Amino acid sequence: MSDTQQTLIARLRGIVGRRHVLTDPRATARFRRGYRTGEGAAIAVARPGNLVEQWRAAQACVAANVSIIVQASNTGLTGGSTPDGNDYPGGVVIINTSRLKGVHLIRNGEQVVCLPGATLDALERALLPLGREPHSVIGSSCLGASVVGGICNNSGGSLIQRGPAFTQLALFGVVGDDGRLRLVNHLGIDLGDDPEAMLRRAEAGDFADVDACADRWAHDHNYRDHVRDIESDRPARFNADPRCLFEASGSAGKLIVFAVRLDTFPSEKGSATFYIGTNDPMRLTELRRTILGSFAALPIAGEYLHRTAFDIADHYGKDMFAAIERIGTRRLPRLFAAKARVDRMRLWGPDFSDRLMQRIGRLLPDHLPPRMRAFRDRYEHHLILKMPAAAIADTRALLANTLDGDDAGFFECTTDEARKAFLHRFVTAGAAVRYRAVHLDTVEDIVALDIALPRNTREWREALPADISAGIIHALYYGHFFCHVFHQDYIVRKGVDPIALEHRMWALLDERGAEYPAEHNVGHLYHAKPGLADFYRTLDPCNQLNPGIGHTPRHRGWSNDGSAKQRQG
Repeated sequence: MSDTQQTLIARLRGIVGRRHVLTDPRATARFRRGYRTGEGAAIAVARPGNLVEQWRAAQACVAANVSIIVQASNTGLTGGSTPDGNDYPGGVVIINTSRLKGVHLIRNGEQVVCLPGATLDALERALLPLGREPHSVIGSSCLGASVVGGICNNSGGSLIQRGPAFTQLALFGVVGDDGRLRLVNHLGIDLGDDPEAMLRRAEAGDFADVDACADRWAHDHNYRDHVRDIESDRPARFNADPRCLFEASGSAGKLIVFAVRLDTFPSEKGSATFYIGTNDPMRLTELRRTILGSFAALPIAGEYLHRTAFDIADHYGKDMFAAIERIGTRRLPRLFAAKARVDRMRLWGPDFSDRLMQRIGRLLPDHLPPRMRAFRDRYEHHLILKMPAAAIADTRALLANTLDGDDAGFFECTTDEARKAFLHRFVTAGAAVRYRAVHLDTVEDIVALDIALPRNTREWREALPADISAGIIHALYYGHFFCHVFHQDYIVRKGVDPIALEHRMWALLDERGAEYPAEHNVGHLYHAKPGLADFYRTLDPCNQLNPGIGHTPRHRGWSNDGSAKQRQG
């Protein structure tokens, strides 16, 4: 470690405290390793306890000319909030914001201001007494995902009417082309002019009367009309969509975000959930087009699950299902932290905690309702459709008239069935990871794609060539059906090159007019398209923040070969 790096570590310890600056590789492992993919070295992990400490830590890193990755819960699926390899200019410091948990309700709870470590679960609980909800509920919230992380990644969520996570109101730091860190206040709230005083006020919620800030949006106001355009040859939402790239929104770590301001939404009252099964995917196509094209009210959610994904989630997500049911989402991050500590010890081999939890899951009683199991046996394709009160009667009539015959059916869920159906769908995302951990001898890796198909797509089901299918043990298909956003997880056979396989799949997706990724950030798996790379370059002209994201250049000044002159620390 260089003298400059040693000096920086000492300075960071003076800012956030010695116990909150981690340098031992064992202590930093859970911050350096992605939830599903990605890992690299780090000089240190700094964990500030307030916004001023975050600001000062960032200033110290900028001055030392090290690469900076700002990270909250580290629940991303594409490795975008962790280092990827060890070849970062100056080395990497990870600034982890998980201690900065503040949530401030404003305008009678119609909006919120969230600090960097505020979780979706905490926001959901804060809004519950007011009869309101955040942009996203259950899903990423189960893993302790942060609100700011969702904004920075344009995360999608399952709720059709709300679109991608988006705001034009944020408080953030930007490293200009002169190599200096500046604080930008676009919250629409007067915080003064001195950066540290502004940050203290934001953290304390010391706001005067907050106006509506009508010239800027705190969610995507156009999405309801946008998703209804079922004749468009463009996808409804995807990571590189210029509609939703604005400062913090979609920034992917190229800004240092201190707070975001967001709209909240009234909780749905009197909704109904329908469980639909069919062996003919065109049945679901016509159902989607009819509801989006002619119903007065949009669905609340419409989650698709293929039978194979149903089975893998059933067998390899059972313990996670039980954990969410029994201990709740609030305590789940602690479970993941304990799991990470066990795996770091490596006393019983790699992925011991996953193998242990899998064995525990086998001992648990059946967790799925009998009617769901019956539909699993009868039908290949499953759709969980949640409708608002105003559309229940029309939905009942539509389903009764169109889902007739032996190849399709539906039932209206009880409250318990609806809860379990959605929970089963959401544990699917981690099931492939568990399968890999349990079957290391037969699995090479996972290729995980999240794709957005054009809104006018009718043949949405994928048909892989035989030579590609031969390299796959299981293909898991699930997703947000009405937005035409699909998650496609491929469990790759031992000995098959997953990168080559993935690149062949990209070519097939390009032929179908798909955009990818749809809602999980480019991370280090996908290539940022030119428009998205230009957006990153505009936000971070020095390329000091999360360099290399989306396979963009890592060197200062966005040079591919490192020939650009490096700033002096």
